[in-house]
Amino acid sequence: MSSRETPSVLMENVRIVHTDSGKPIVSGISFALDRGRCLGIVGESGSGKTLVCRALLGLLPPALHAEGMIRFEGIDVPGLSFAEARHLRGTGMGAVLQQAMTAFDPLYTIGAQITETLREKMRLTKAEADQRARASLQKVNLPESVMKSYPHQLSGGMLQRCMIAVTLGLRSRLVVADEPVTALDARNQHDVLQRFRQLREEHQATLIFVSHDLGAVQMLADSVLVMCRGRCVEAGDAHAVFNSPRHPYTQYLVSTRLALTRGFYRMLGGHHARA
Repeated sequence: MSSRETPSVLMENVRIVHTDSGKPIVSGISFALDRGRCLGIVGESGSGKTLVCRALLGLLPPALHAEGMIRFEGIDVPGLSFAEARHLRGTGMGAVLQQAMTAFDPLYTIGAQITETLREKMRLTKAEADQRARASLQKVNLPESVMKSYPHQLSGGMLQRCMIAVTLGLRSRLVVADEPVTALDARNQHDVLQRFRQLREEHQATLIFVSHDLGAVQMLADSVLVMCRGRCVEAGDAHAVFNSPRHPYTQYLVSTRLALTRGFYRMLGGHHARA
């Protein structure tokens, strides 16, 4: 992308503060993300990762508000009305959440919920929405029978793929994935990560991927933002951050992951253990 083109996502000096007290919860967040690229956000629980995502999506709770520049494709997100922000979340930005079961209404089938979303957001006919929903499920390797399934009848990994299918059906240009693989077993984690790769490679979607799993972030991210206690402590190219971390907290995260990896390989027999 040339320097003259507008970044897909731009945050500059973003602070998230309590509306009443003005006390900052998150501060010092700045990054630019080009179309089709992936930013990984890592850090301990409570470091502010989810709040950054909510600020971008326009979903901060009433007790909090964002200050600074937050733009999606040049649009000032905090300046949007409720209706405008809701429309943008359906047609430009999509989200894949950690608890997939709570993302779907247990009283309706997956097919009914996906087609209703597509009809409302994309102004499609019932037949068009049904066709696009089936095609989207097929793209994430889910059988057509999922259309008639209720959420409780599907595994966590299948529900995550259903959420990805929604973003495919909506043709979301930005997908914000907040801890999407934390609650999944290793097999489902790998499958869901492959679907995120598919989003980037086949659909040129921009991706913000939040995770405690540094391995998952390394697999997907071009750049990384490391958060600790509500602040960005390190940011840059993913390869550089993971291989030559500068901040002590990042060094701790990387060294801890390496120690766990060495232990895992030794448990498997030691043939692949790192020195």
